[in-house]
Amino acid sequence: MDTQFATGIADDADGRTAGERAASEASSGVAADRVDFCQVFCTSGYDYETVLSGIRDVVGDGAALIGCSSAGEFTQTDFTDPGVAVALVTSDSMSFHTGLGTGLSENVAGAVAGAQSSLPREFDGYDAVSAIVFHDGLSGVGERLTLVARRKLGPHVALAGGAASDGGDVGETTVFCGEEVATDAVGIALIGSHERPVISIEHGHTPESDPMEVTAADGNVVYELDGRPAQEAWRDAVSGTVLDTFGVDQETFEADPGIREWILGDTGFGIDQGDEYKTRWPRRGDEGAFVFATEIPEGTVLRVMCGQPDEQIDAARTAASRAVERAEGREMAGAFVYDCACRRTILGDRFGEAVAAIDETLGIPFAGFATFGEVAMEMGQTSGFHNTTTVVMCIPR
Repeated sequence: MDTQFATGIADDADGRTAGERAASEASSGVAADRVDFCQVFCTSGYDYETVLSGIRDVVGDGAALIGCSSAGEFTQTDFTDPGVAVALVTSDSMSFHTGLGTGLSENVAGAVAGAQSSLPREFDGYDAVSAIVFHDGLSGVGERLTLVARRKLGPHVALAGGAASDGGDVGETTVFCGEEVATDAVGIALIGSHERPVISIEHGHTPESDPMEVTAADGNVVYELDGRPAQEAWRDAVSGTVLDTFGVDQETFEADPGIREWILGDTGFGIDQGDEYKTRWPRRGDEGAFVFATEIPEGTVLRVMCGQPDEQIDAARTAASRAVERAEGREMAGAFVYDCACRRTILGDRFGEAVAAIDETLGIPFAGFATFGEVAMEMGQTSGFHNTTTVVMCIPR
């Protein structure tokens, strides 16, 4: 049997109904009497246990299940918020296993080890091993998590995934694994396959400011840039070309907090990687600080980045195109897509255009969610946590 991949999406107010209906839609696209793997994305505000119960009523207890709370969900056919999106996989050539670890923010290695304790150490009979990683998007340890996961799972294991989100609440994000629902957690799905899945990524931002050095920071909180309060330095950095890009004059920018929030949501920071920039998006903290989704060490050099809607849609298309190129003619069954909630903010009502661009390019079913950060780390890479990107993971047929 070839690998079968199908998706479903629902926006019913009742969580059990939404979960059951999304799973039923996906199940109708799988011509088999079992489901091997189930990935679930669910808008915050639902009762997660009830949603998962509705899904289990459809897919049964045998499927390895993983997922997380989200800031919007989508498939190749639709985008919804609030709602539930489900992807189902059935395959005779792939093996799926899931594990959950807790206490992530205080002990990253311990949380990954907790998840790993439920995972096989060897995949005899399979040529490739990859992992999907979901974690608490407010833990502030995104980059460290990817490095620890790489070290513990092994250098041959490619990683993809995303940070759980909760819309604009920024209050609590949740990971699902099997029957468990947990905060401050990491969930890992380990996949053995005969062919390696394809992973691609693109962000669509360009640098728009002079470099600024992080001169005071603690973990994921940046207090100073170039010796000045971080938010103050950012305001000065965007006062020139960035404001021109948004069509905002300096007086309006200074007088209207809503305008400043809009521009912060549509920009971010970039770290120069030589041939590209790695993006980092913050939210406002106390006393003029910025709070990031991962650690930002002192001495890091940042630039303000900017990506307008057209560029964000092009980036989604590019991520999908790159996945097609890397498949090198191999047929793909379906894809998981992890897309930053910041990009959804930038695109607004045009987010559906980005989803459509992915659909037109891939031509296969896919399911995804709006994240608080994305994971993409292939063999040989030394960094795997991203912001404001589209990550595509295609599953071979």
